[in-house]
Amino acid sequence: MKISIVTAAFNSAATIKDTIESVLSQDYPNIEYIVADGGSKDGTVEILKSYGDQIKWISEKDSGIYDAMNKGVKMATGDAIGVVGSDDFYPDNQAISKVVKAFNESKADSVYGDLHYVDAVNTNKIVRNWKSGTYDRQRFLNGWMPPHTAFFLKKSAYDTYGLYDTTYRSAGDYELMLRMLYKHHVSSFYIPEVLMKMRIGGDSNSSIKGRIKANREDLRAWVINGLKPRWYTIYAKPISKIFQWFV
Repeated sequence: MKISIVTAAFNSAATIKDTIESVLSQDYPNIEYIVADGGSKDGTVEILKSYGDQIKWISEKDSGIYDAMNKGVKMATGDAIGVVGSDDFYPDNQAISKVVKAFNESKADSVYGDLHYVDAVNTNKIVRNWKSGTYDRQRFLNGWMPPHTAFFLKKSAYDTYGLYDTTYRSAGDYELMLRMLYKHHVSSFYIPEVLMKMRIGGDSNSSIKGRIKANREDLRAWVINGLKPRWYTIYAKPISKIFQWFV
């Protein structure tokens, strides 16, 4: 099984080397790594060039992170695709091996695991613990979603049900997973292990104003897919994250 890993980057010179090294150090041999850069001017492109043919990459202006991710998905030739942020990294060199094993044993079309938010400077310090739990489609109604960067989806699902919706600023990942798992019943399997470490931050969680905007986008994800959430679904999503802070 071939796994494609996609990173969307823009002016990420300070952290992208950690991301690249975490992908290239994986013990699973059949990995294709793709970086879709938005035309960085801070040295990111020079870092990408330094890895030669170990990375497939492009650097050109895009319309945002989901546009960049779509470019990466279109370039991908793997059987399944995972996404890693340009300041995130895998916790060990066996993460992708675990993902492939889960795909092979479960026969599911997607797999996901847990995620640790870590301090931006001291990445050994866990700040939030996102423990996903066993997959149940109905949990979406209670505000649940798997962590995007710990989520792997077969290329055939993208081909059948579409790419990221680029009209979203921060909830394009939520919309895609809602569309795949809840609307189209794409099968999924949970790996009860941390598959990603993410430096703390993010536009949708950085302020109350950002959270309100994200909630509006979350609701729109249901509406445009012709789905009906429960009255509390959109509010339950941010509330559920409170428990992630109890590390």
